[in-house]
Amino acid sequence: MLETIKCNVNGRDYELNIKTGESLIDLLRNQLGLTSVKQGCEVGECGACTVLIDGAPVTSCIYLASWVNNKSVITVEGLEDEATGLSVVQRAFVDEAAVQCGFCTPGLILTGTALVNEKIAYTEDELREKIAGHLCRCTGYENIIRAVKKAIDVSLQNK
Repeated sequence: MLETIKCNVNGRDYELNIKTGESLIDLLRNQLGLTSVKQGCEVGECGACTVLIDGAPVTSCIYLASWVNNKSVITVEGLEDEATGLSVVQRAFVDEAAVQCGFCTPGLILTGTALVNEKIAYTEDELREKIAGHLCRCTGYENIIRAVKKAIDVSLQNK
């Protein structure tokens, strides 16, 4: 059975036909071609499929596509800054070498973006808690924490 939803993805309005019960990750990857959203565990445990829905990080593998009706979705493809090319979080990930294989990176960048948008100067321990829903097999998280902290600091300086 099909249903129609309206949503905004990365700043663009869509009216989409979706299958009842279809996951958001399937909609984003298969219908819209947004491959930054990674299919990891498929049970909401690894964070690789994290997107922002109305500004909040959500694991898209366990979120139904129908639930984004009349909502805004942001993926990494929607973060690009027109002036510099990279968002403050993406730039910090590059500067701090917070990327290795890259599979977990899009989800971590989006969670980092949500944290930057909160405009709160979190401690490193608090940041570890905030990103606890993301699994990374390569980095040990040190560079990731430094990158998110740097992005927050830069953002707070530019208030």
